[in-house]
Amino acid sequence: MRASLLRLHVLDRVAIGLLATGLVCLVTGLLPAASASDAMTRVAPLLAFLGTVIVLAELTSRAEVFDVVAARVARAGRGSYPLLFLLCVAFASVTTIALNLDTTAVLLTPVMLALASRVGIAPVPLAMTTVWLANTASLLLPVSNLTNLLAADRVALSPLGLAGRMWAPQLAAVAVTMACLWLFFWRRGRREAPRTPGADRSGALPAPVSGPGAARAEDVRADTAGRYARPAVHRPADPVLFRACALACAGLLLAILVADVPLWAASGTAALVAVAAYALRDPSALRPSLVPWRLLVMVPGMFLVVETVDAHGLHHLLAAAVGHDGGMLGQFRAAAVGGGLSNVLNNLPVYLAGEAAVPLANHDQLLALLIGTNAGPVVTPWASLATLLWYERCHAHGVRVPVARLMGTGAVLAVCAVTASVAALAVTR
Repeated sequence: MRASLLRLHVLDRVAIGLLATGLVCLVTGLLPAASASDAMTRVAPLLAFLGTVIVLAELTSRAEVFDVVAARVARAGRGSYPLLFLLCVAFASVTTIALNLDTTAVLLTPVMLALASRVGIAPVPLAMTTVWLANTASLLLPVSNLTNLLAADRVALSPLGLAGRMWAPQLAAVAVTMACLWLFFWRRGRREAPRTPGADRSGALPAPVSGPGAARAEDVRADTAGRYARPAVHRPADPVLFRACALACAGLLLAILVADVPLWAASGTAALVAVAAYALRDPSALRPSLVPWRLLVMVPGMFLVVETVDAHGLHHLLAAAVGHDGGMLGQFRAAAVGGGLSNVLNNLPVYLAGEAAVPLANHDQLLALLIGTNAGPVVTPWASLATLLWYERCHAHGVRVPVARLMGTGAVLAVCAVTASVAALAVTR
C-alpha cells in the first residue's frame, strides 16, 4: 500500500489526503454535518461539470480539433513571434472574458500545446499564457468567473455595470500579465524548442513528438530574427470524428454564451455527443482513464477542509485581516488577503468567506477582494479551479512546468497584477 502511494503523482497524494482529512473532520464532529451537506450541495454541479468537460476535452484532442485550430493560429502569426504572442494573448483573454476561465483552461490549453509543436517552440510559454490569462483576464464580466457572479449580486451591478467598474483593473491585469509572460517565458532564449530528448532548457518536458499535433520537420525551423516557418494546413485523420467533436465544442460554447442552462448540463450534453461519435467510430478510445479522478477527489476534499476551518474561526480571522476601511488602504488589504489565502486554500471558498467579512456598504473593498481572488491565484497549482484544470491538461499531454518556476514567476505576477489592478480600481472610483 505504501509503495503504491509513493508511485502516485504528488497531486494525486494531495487529492487523497484532502478528501481523507475532510472525511475525518466530518466523522469526528469537527465539521458539522449541516455544513458538510451545504458544501456538497454546492460542489455537486461543479463536479459534474469537471468530469464531463474533461472527457470532452480528451476526446476532442484525440479527434485533432485542437491541432487544426493551432495550425490556423500559427499561420495567422505570419511567421512573427511577437505577432504570435499578441494573438495568443488576445485569444486567451477573449476566451476567458466572453466564456469563463474554466473553459479557457480545459479547451484552450490543448490548442496552445498543439501550437507549440506546430511552430517549434517549447510548450511552457504557451501553457503559461493560458493559465495566467485564465486567471488574470477573468475580472470584466459576470460570466468570466463564478466569483464575479457572486460579487455582482452583492453590489447590485448588471453585466454592463460590472464591466464599467472593472474595465480599468482588467486592462491593468492583462498588461502586467503580458509583461511577465514576455520577460519570463516568451523572449528569445526562453522560447526555444527542446534541444535534447526529454527536456528543454526550462526543465519542462516537450509536447508529444508523434501522433496528432506533432510538427513535421519541414513545418518548423530555428528561431532566427524572431521568426518561424508557417506550418502547413492540418488535416485530421478521421473527418467524421473531427466534425462531431468540433460541433460538440461549438455547442458547449454557444450554450455558455446564449443559453440559460447550467454549465454541467451544457458540458454533459457536449460530452455525450463526443462519446456517441467515438462509440461508433473508435470504441477503443472510450476507456476509464478519461475520467479525471484526481480532480473529482480533490475538489470535495478541499471544500470539506475549508468548511472545517471556517467553522472554527476563519470568518473572524478574515474580518480582522480585511478590516472595515473602504478606502484605498482597505482595498489593498482585502486584495492582499484574498490573493494570499487563495494560494494557500483555493480562491472560491476564500472569496465566499471573505465576502461575508467585508462590510455591506464597502463596495469597492469587495471588488478589491474580487481582484485578489481572481488575479492573485497564480502561485500554487491548487489556487484556482482553472489552474487545477490546466495542470490536468498539461499532465495529460506530457508537459510539466517545474513547480519552483511556476511558483516563483507566479508570485511576481500575483503581486504586480493585483497591485496594478487595485490601483486602477481606486483611480477610476
